[in-house]
Amino acid sequence: MIEAPSTLPTAGARLPHGRALRRGLAANPLLVAGGVLSALIVVIALLAPLLAPYPADAGTATHPFLVLHPPSAQHWFGTDNVGRDIYSRVLYGARISPLIAVVVLAIACAIGVPMGVAAGFFGGWLDEAIMRVTDIFLAFPPLLLALALAAVLPTSLTTVIIVIALTWWPWYTRLIRGQAASVAGRPYIDSCRALGISRSWIIFRHILPNSVTPLIVQVSLDVGGVILTVSALSFLGLGAQDPTPDWELMVSKGQNYFTTAWWVVTFPGIAIMVTAFAFTLLGDGLRDLMDPKRIFLR
Repeated sequence: MIEAPSTLPTAGARLPHGRALRRGLAANPLLVAGGVLSALIVVIALLAPLLAPYPADAGTATHPFLVLHPPSAQHWFGTDNVGRDIYSRVLYGARISPLIAVVVLAIACAIGVPMGVAAGFFGGWLDEAIMRVTDIFLAFPPLLLALALAAVLPTSLTTVIIVIALTWWPWYTRLIRGQAASVAGRPYIDSCRALGISRSWIIFRHILPNSVTPLIVQVSLDVGGVILTVSALSFLGLGAQDPTPDWELMVSKGQNYFTTAWWVVTFPGIAIMVTAFAFTLLGDGLRDLMDPKRIFLR
């Protein structure tokens, strides 16, 4: 889930600008491809009501005489077990799965980043306490812990968001803690302390800005992982419930028809795969682009 520290940009790495940025993009076609695919997914999500030929099928509409029709000119991706247009539901699904990932990662960062900065900057008993708590969470496989938590909570998208965020924040705490501790030990931070500059100013002006670059990369890499984790929970019936046009739910509901109606599972599955792939490409590209060791940034 978290890449080895050596693969992430070091503390203090800066975003490239101007000519260096253009050279970096030209030298990294995978970043461009990931960015284009990610932007396309966002556009589809925003324009879903305009692009979907049957918007009502994203809700409670049913069509008993159109059940499990194969792909055709009228229904590009075919219809599901209650006659709803799968193409329309896949388009609307772009509003759900990526949004879940964004909310999960936002919550995980909101918990993990302050704790990591506090542990790295202050050290001592606070560092030990925070790291031992993260060790407890990291002792369990993330998916297994998410399954255990989701099983005892009401079945809903909110539950999925909460349980995945609770399993994700320790990784960000560890990542930011290492970066913050590295920055906090530098001479100019000691100079700030000697000059009597407040701790809050040091944290928000120096520690946090110089620790956040690896986090940006890691978050972009984790979007795909969160989507796949959501897929696993929803496939087991612990996520969204019908008639929500959720890709993972569509795959779960369509598994019983795979041998006779392959399109019910295939197209939502492709949407999940493409989305996870797009954000993974974007994260890999950002990691390379912001790596201070790259020649074009020297």
